[in-house]
Amino acid sequence: MNALRNSIQLIGNLGKDIELKKFENGKSLVNFPLATNEQYLNADGELVQNTQWHTITAWGKKAESMAGALTKGSQVLIQGKITYKSYEAKDGSKRYSTEILANNFMKLTPNS
Repeated sequence: MNALRNSIQLIGNLGKDIELKKFENGKSLVNFPLATNEQYLNADGELVQNTQWHTITAWGKKAESMAGALTKGSQVLIQGKITYKSYEAKDGSKRYSTEILANNFMKLTPNS
């Protein structure tokens, strides 16, 4: 029997330059927005473009590789898994966020 697993693959463009964070314990982290675009014709025959923004997170060597290879506007393929987090805001309300934890990436934009 095949096991079901949490897996996602996205192709999109970076919304900003990546900032690599290094912690005292030696771990590295990156978080950045990735835009994916979808186009379709609506019922009136008009072309509609739908952009979705995703938060990408990577740790360790993967984070360091991404920071060295990717810049704002780069087109990239991200493979990873969806993660959900909850936290308490300053006003005491519960907030939720969704992130993509990157396992692999491939830069699709040629180097200039």
